[in-house]
Amino acid sequence: MFFTNSFSNPWMMILLIWLIVDNISYYFSNPEALWALILSIPGILIAITFHEYAHALAADKLGDDTPRREGRLTLNPLKHLDPIGAILLLTAGFGWGKPVQINSNNFNRTISIRKGNAIVSLAGPAMNIALAIIFSIIYGFLNAFGTSFLLTTAGSVLNSVIIYTISINVGLGVFNLIPLPPLDGSKILLAFLPSKARTWYMNHEYILYIIFIIVWVTPLAGLIITPAIDFINSGLLKLINMIIGLGA
Repeated sequence: MFFTNSFSNPWMMILLIWLIVDNISYYFSNPEALWALILSIPGILIAITFHEYAHALAADKLGDDTPRREGRLTLNPLKHLDPIGAILLLTAGFGWGKPVQINSNNFNRTISIRKGNAIVSLAGPAMNIALAIIFSIIYGFLNAFGTSFLLTTAGSVLNSVIIYTISINVGLGVFNLIPLPPLDGSKILLAFLPSKARTWYMNHEYILYIIFIIVWVTPLAGLIITPAIDFINSGLLKLINMIIGLGA
């Protein structure tokens, strides 16, 4: 699972360090898992980079030049990776990118700050779903018209990388839509809540953050997002089969 935020709480840092050490030992004792991890690296870089770039681009289009001034309006992965989050992505299977800083007071006056924040927040997950669709199309065409290439080592590796890229983007996009802080879904939800509910939500963010941690470290995250992921994967599979059918 993937999300785009970093933690400063000492207890959380201890948990993360433990997870890193535990998972490193697992990968070195399991060559197949290590190989799968290596093949997933391109997908991780693509998913995180485009996710954060989408946030920056949306804010820029709405009139806030903060991401541009901070060098975030770029597809350079190094500008979007958080060091600890990146290590966790490579060792524990989840992590985060460097959050894009915005100043919603700079948004164009043609849109409310709440709606502007929702648009910027939605841009990241929407980009990931769009990437999943694009790579599904590439995968479909490759399997429809490049069967001889897929029999080679390079073709087999590329095929696997594309599959991982699709899966990672779907997971990142869906997970970030959970309406709990610090995920993007929380900011999207705030734009639609009535005034009193929004005030309550903002005043109880700490409690909601604890709920998020519970969801994150237990099977609850899977129970929440699995139906949505299955729905999207089903649609992508139909798209792939349609393309492969055209090439048959």
